[in-house]
Amino acid sequence: MTSNSVPHKMPVVFLGHGTPMNAIETNKYSQAWQQLGLNLPKLKAILAISAHWYTQGIGVTAMQHPKTIHDFGGFPQALFDFEYPAEGDTELAKKIAELLSPEQVILDQGWGIDHGTWSVLAHVYPKADIPVVQLSIDSRLSGQEHVKLVQKLSELRKQGVLILGSGNVVHNLYKMNWQSDAPNYDWAVQFDESVKEHLFARNIDALADYMHLPGAHLSVPTAEHYLPFLYIAALMEQDDPINILVDGMQGKSISMFSVQIG
Repeated sequence: MTSNSVPHKMPVVFLGHGTPMNAIETNKYSQAWQQLGLNLPKLKAILAISAHWYTQGIGVTAMQHPKTIHDFGGFPQALFDFEYPAEGDTELAKKIAELLSPEQVILDQGWGIDHGTWSVLAHVYPKADIPVVQLSIDSRLSGQEHVKLVQKLSELRKQGVLILGSGNVVHNLYKMNWQSDAPNYDWAVQFDESVKEHLFARNIDALADYMHLPGAHLSVPTAEHYLPFLYIAALMEQDDPINILVDGMQGKSISMFSVQIG
């Protein structure tokens, strides 16, 4: 990390990334992410928690030149050709491992920047001129354990690091329906609205116990896309404003809810 001056406390951000095509398309979501980049204060580095690095154990990317990972299939060649050549930050990776102690954290040399991260950063910081480190999501942890883990990283907000979660509050690929005249699924709307209600009420316990919220079993058939949101919500402090950046559904079952806290 460099020594440039930074604000007293950085915001934290969750972006609903949706289909990888959002990386190369112009729509209301990509435009909202672009506007976010214009509005954010100066920062030193980005710590990204992506739905697409879901592991057994905890890893943090610790290479100086992370590769762009094309972790998907069946999309146009332009998406596979896309590169996001941001530098890594080995100093930040080591700092994260120290903060998460005594949890064992692997300083990973094999991952990189996956599409959950670069598909949104392509719009937030299109020049790829800010170092990016990714933290994996440990699949073995409970909701409350995820909350306690990420809260150990709260001091990074005062060190010029933007903590970014990328996933989807509602994510059910098997129920997707692209018919434009079809209404959004009731269960998806119920879960999405319940999550927002608890977020604005600052009820982290309810968000951590998310499977008890209405519509959860269909909205969160697997946890990896929801947990990046929980990480960001868990970093919220009492004086942090909450600002919805963009909202909506893709395919009737993918929530594009994106929020800035702080």
